[in-house]
Order: sequence, then structure tokens, then C-alpha cells
Amino acid sequence: MGLVSGIAIYFITWWTTLFVVLPFGQRSQAEAGERALGTTESAPVEARMWRKIGITTILATIVFALFYLVTQVWGIGPDNFPHMIPGT
Repeated sequence: MGLVSGIAIYFITWWTTLFVVLPFGQRSQAEAGERALGTTESAPVEARMWRKIGITTILATIVFALFYLVTQVWGIGPDNFPHMIPGT
């Protein structure tokens, strides 16, 4: 895996992890009983985005490290799995 490929895979992993982390700890304005003018009831009370970005970075780094370990160090790839369809 080259540098550009590694950065691209990390970028995709980071964004996917962000969408997993975003709903953690969210309270909507309807749940909190506080509603700011001009916003919907489903808007979050406190987004805490810097904390979520930090958690996302840590989780994405762990996932990428596991991916790198399996594919580059151990050398396991799609060719190592048995063929599920006969004749392929």
C-alpha cells in the first residue's frame, strides 16, 4: 500500500467512523425542553463537536491500524478466502 492509498483509506475510515460517533450522547431540544427560536425541535442542545472529532480520530486510527496489520503485515487479502462459488 502506497502513501496516497493509505491516506485515502484512512480518510474514508475517518468519515465512516464520524457518522458512527455523531449520535452518541446527543440530546435534542425537544428532550431537553429548551427550544431556541428559528430551530427545529430535533436540533441538538450541545453538539460537542471537538470531543466527537477526537473520539472519531482515535477510533479511526485503531480501525486503520487493524486494517494495516491484517493486509500488509499478515498479508491476508481476498485471495486467501475460499471460493464460495464453484468453478471460480
